[in-house]
Amino acid sequence: MSQSNLGTLDRAAPPAETASTAGLSIGDYLIRRLQEYGIHDVFGIPGDYILSFYNMLDSSPIHVVGCTREDCAGFAADAYARVRGMGAVCVTYCVGGLSLCNSIAGAYAEKSAVVVIAGSPGMNERINNPLLHHKVRDFRTQAEVFEKICAAGTELTDPAIAFREIDRVLDAAARTKRPVYIELPRDMVHVVPENPHSLRSTEAAASDPAALAEAVAEAVAWINSSRKAVIVAGVEIHRFGLQDEVVALAENSQIAIAATIMGKSVVSELHPLYVGLYEGAMGRDEVTQFVEQSDCVILLGTFMTDLNLGVFTAHLDPRSCIYATSEQLRIRHHHFQGVQLADFIRALAAAKPAPPARKLPPPQRQEPFHLEPDAPITVTRLMARLNESLDDETAVIADVGDSLFAATELIVHSKTLFISPAYYTSMGFAVPAALGVQVGRPDLRSVVLVGDGAFQMTAMELSTIVRNGFPTIVIVLDNKGYGTERFLHPGKFNDINPWQYQKLPEILNGGTGYEVRTEGEFDDALRKAWADTSAMSLIRVHIGLTDRSQALSRLADKLSHRI
Repeated sequence: MSQSNLGTLDRAAPPAETASTAGLSIGDYLIRRLQEYGIHDVFGIPGDYILSFYNMLDSSPIHVVGCTREDCAGFAADAYARVRGMGAVCVTYCVGGLSLCNSIAGAYAEKSAVVVIAGSPGMNERINNPLLHHKVRDFRTQAEVFEKICAAGTELTDPAIAFREIDRVLDAAARTKRPVYIELPRDMVHVVPENPHSLRSTEAAASDPAALAEAVAEAVAWINSSRKAVIVAGVEIHRFGLQDEVVALAENSQIAIAATIMGKSVVSELHPLYVGLYEGAMGRDEVTQFVEQSDCVILLGTFMTDLNLGVFTAHLDPRSCIYATSEQLRIRHHHFQGVQLADFIRALAAAKPAPPARKLPPPQRQEPFHLEPDAPITVTRLMARLNESLDDETAVIADVGDSLFAATELIVHSKTLFISPAYYTSMGFAVPAALGVQVGRPDLRSVVLVGDGAFQMTAMELSTIVRNGFPTIVIVLDNKGYGTERFLHPGKFNDINPWQYQKLPEILNGGTGYEVRTEGEFDDALRKAWADTSAMSLIRVHIGLTDRSQALSRLADKLSHRI
């Protein structure tokens, strides 16, 4: 596999110098390097081809988090990477590795640095091409599959270059913020290479000084001559830890900030320069108009996906855009090569552009919630009540569908405390992702918003949450099926078998379940769940089959002429 030259090093990159590698086995060295990149927890499921490495992990400072399914372990490692910078998942050959593919594909699509460590048959076992269990087609099948969904990869089959390959692949994960693949044959885990290895310090890719200066000068001149400038911040600001730099740019120049749906919570949504989510027809009209009427749109770390653009109901003229990502820098129709995203944002902030002040749209206000105890609970009212409980120590994890659309109405207090697969949109992400957040940031309280259809896909990862005693709050929106799909194309195929979700804590031997139908019952359940920090809480919320969020209603109205 090839590695890309995108992006910059994570600020938590390993030190320039490391201790001697003399006497270290391949497995020992991999564990050391994972720790140097800030990975202190590994998710996964053991299997015979990776058991030797699992035993080594168990004796190391790294904490092994056993999951119920490999795809759940991948989702958990993805969320861990989003809150810590890099995550890792460790599984056995093919039956484990191939089960991971969907979650790792999502990590690639949404730029999340997950290290996949997969066991494989030993090199001595492969002589004469035997039919070993778990094998598919040939011994390279698993590696070839991961080539398509990882930024870099390696098969550690040669001790002479194994350490160098580990360095190369982990460096690619740090630079690109995308998953990477390391295959470890089981008879190579304890092999000690004969030749000494010197770790070469990995330096951040440097911007071309002339190109950077020219790009900043052109951007400043255009911003200063504009009448209506705005910043639209996206997901890469999360991934590369550039939130403070974007705030500095906005504050130095008094330019308003909007965020994409993938970039939600890129800054505190209480910041006075934050105007809301720009998401085409799904967004509030005043935010959409504010952005689309701008004559200078500064897109920072933003991917122009269909959901970011409100299923292509957004309208941005490239002639009005500065488009800066880890992969390219374009100012209107001028392309600049060799300019790093972080360098561009910092230099632009230091230059302090001074565009004319704009009247900002009214912020999304957190109106006082007036409880109507006997009223049936709706998605919109649920979000309004949940808003009252959010604080600086709450992470919101939203699954796809109306769980995501409705959650856009929440006001997130701190940066990077809203997590959702808002581009790849794989159902079943939220529950295992909550596990990853709780492991990576035990100081946070995770609140999961998930539809009943998505919940049934990965619900058993609650077992791992219960086993670890995490006080996660899981809110299951029960409308007896795939609600968003019903909007797109109604049919009985959107219905699912209803569960007694509130009884799952009894089955899992931990936590408390609640069943609610009214605002009063939801308020009571949420208060009790919030007060209970000893274990998981699950709230089953009955909602109407046709109930939907304001965001989904706006989108439905705008798309009604297309569908």
